[in-house]
Amino acid sequence: MALPVLPAAVWFARQGKFVWFCASVVFILGCKAVLSFTVAAMGLWLLIFEKRRWCGVVAICAGVTWFVVSSQLIIPFFSGREAPAVGRYSYLGNSVLEIAQNLFLKPRLVFGKLLFPDNLGYLPLLLAPVIWGLSWTGIKPLVGAVPCVALNLLADYQPQKYLVDQYSLPALPFLLLAVISSLAAGKGWFQNPKAIIASSLVTFVWLAKFTYFGDRYLKYLSTWQETREAISLIDSQGSVLTSTRIASHLSHRPLIELTDYHSLPSDFKKYDYFLLDLSLSRDSGKNKTRFNNFLNKIQQTNLFSVKYRKDEVFLFTKK
Repeated sequence: MALPVLPAAVWFARQGKFVWFCASVVFILGCKAVLSFTVAAMGLWLLIFEKRRWCGVVAICAGVTWFVVSSQLIIPFFSGREAPAVGRYSYLGNSVLEIAQNLFLKPRLVFGKLLFPDNLGYLPLLLAPVIWGLSWTGIKPLVGAVPCVALNLLADYQPQKYLVDQYSLPALPFLLLAVISSLAAGKGWFQNPKAIIASSLVTFVWLAKFTYFGDRYLKYLSTWQETREAISLIDSQGSVLTSTRIASHLSHRPLIELTDYHSLPSDFKKYDYFLLDLSLSRDSGKNKTRFNNFLNKIQQTNLFSVKYRKDEVFLFTKK
């Protein structure tokens, strides 16, 4: 939801619509705490390069303030621990403040991570779809993309370096703004609309991962009906352990936890239901073995009985 509002905020700033700009900033910050960095960086760009003083100051102050409030007050209060993403930067510290401190005190760790082989492939892939439209003249909007890209480069979490996941999205509006700025100044490798469209189509076909649709998604249709039947048998307030694919259909209850079948829960008694789908483990023999071990452990506890079983879908309920 924040993605289209970011360029809208830039437009409001350029048009002098201060109230709408402030509303946009509030909306963006309300979407995700990590967007605080992007908002602050956008403010820095507006302040220094766009000469939008008040909009820049508001964005910087709002971004910094909201990050401190969310990471140091809200998240610890409700979860009882640091923000979950802290674990992705554990080589820099065990808390937000420690990580921030070590970014400056231990530059060797930072530069060592930036030169990691996975990062060398991430940046070319990120820039490939728009490289034809970038130039030194229009590069200033990329200031807003720096926090997002830096967080992905420094993370120990591999999905942050893959374009198929959502982690690079906050950089997209600023990549597009950089291309717009370059074309408006008559710069960039391509100026001809046909060449621009052809380049965009080529990179789309190259990066769109068409095979995922059939390989990752359509295969779950085989158990779709069985999963729906099992879900209908679960009480609206009962605690559930299930997989990530099913969990969103069982929300709005006091307790729901996720399993990837790699590890067993420490306390079986806190769950009222286990909803498991064997089709999720078809990808390899190792995954199938993990699933069967998981299944056997549940049965050995003698706390649960099978309420529903059809094809590859199992629903256990507490006796």
